[in-house]
Amino acid sequence: MIVVTGATGTVGSKVVVGLRERGREVRALVRAGSVGPAEWDTAVERVAADFADPASLDTALDGADTVYLLVAVHPEMAEHEKNVIDAAVRTGRRPRIVLHAAAGIEYRPESVRFVGAHVTGLAHLEASGLPWTVLGPNGFYQNFLGTAPTVKAGRLAVPGGAGAVSYVDARDVAAAAVEVLATEGHEGAVYTLTGPAALTHGEVAAQLAAAAGHPVAYTALAPEAALDGMLGTGWDPWRAEGMVELYGLYAAGRASAVSSDVEKLTGRPPRSFAEFATEHADAFRA
Repeated sequence: MIVVTGATGTVGSKVVVGLRERGREVRALVRAGSVGPAEWDTAVERVAADFADPASLDTALDGADTVYLLVAVHPEMAEHEKNVIDAAVRTGRRPRIVLHAAAGIEYRPESVRFVGAHVTGLAHLEASGLPWTVLGPNGFYQNFLGTAPTVKAGRLAVPGGAGAVSYVDARDVAAAAVEVLATEGHEGAVYTLTGPAALTHGEVAAQLAAAAGHPVAYTALAPEAALDGMLGTGWDPWRAEGMVELYGLYAAGRASAVSSDVEKLTGRPPRSFAEFATEHADAFRA
C-alpha cells in the first residue's frame, strides 16, 4: 500500500494517477468531504485526514508500506511533516518515507522558511530510523500561471534580481516521484529535480513573450515592493514574507544548479520552459 499525502495538489494528484497507471494500490489523503480530482479512478482509496490530527493520521497510515510525504506551505508545515513521520513510526511496519522537500535542502539554507521547515522535517525523519528518500524540486513552471494577468499586459514583475533559476515542470516532478515510489533502491538518496536549464527572469519573460506573441518586459521588484504587493492582494504575512525570502535566494543565484536526476529517474529529459510556455500560450496572450 502506497499512501500519498498532499494528494489533491498540483504534484500529488498526478502522483496518484501515475501510481494507479502502474497498478499500484494507492490510498490518498484528502480533506473531509473531498472526493479528489475527477481523473482518479474508483480504485483509489480516499481517506480524510488532517496533518494536525495524529489520530486521523494513524488511521490513514495503517497498513502503509510506502508514504509520499507532501505537505502544503503553512506556518506549521514542519510540525505537519513530523506528525506524519511519527504516525508512520507508530504503525510498527517501518514504511519507507519519500519526503517531498525543496532543491538545496542538503545545504540547509537558514534564510528561507519554506526550505527550513523541510530541513527540520528531514532531521526528524533521519532520527526516526525509518527508511527514507528525499525529492527536492526547484520552483515550478506552473507558478508562472499566477503571473498571467501582468504577462498579458506585457510585464513580468518579481523580486528575482538577475539570478538564474533551474525551474522545473510539476509533471516531471510527479513522474520522478512515481518512479521512486514504485521501485526499490532509493534509500538514503536525495534527488534534486530541475528543468534542463537555469533561466534568468529576463529570459523567462522573453520565452513568455515568444509564446504569447507580444512583448513582455521583466521588472526586478525590490523585496519591499514585492512584499507590499502580495500583502495588498490578500496574501497572509507569513507566506508573503516566505516568498520574498525564496526570491532572495533566487536573486543570489543559489537556485541555478541543473541536475540530471529527472532524466535518471524517468528515462527522459525534463520539459523545457519554452515547451511549457507554448503549451499554455493562451493563458499569457493579451
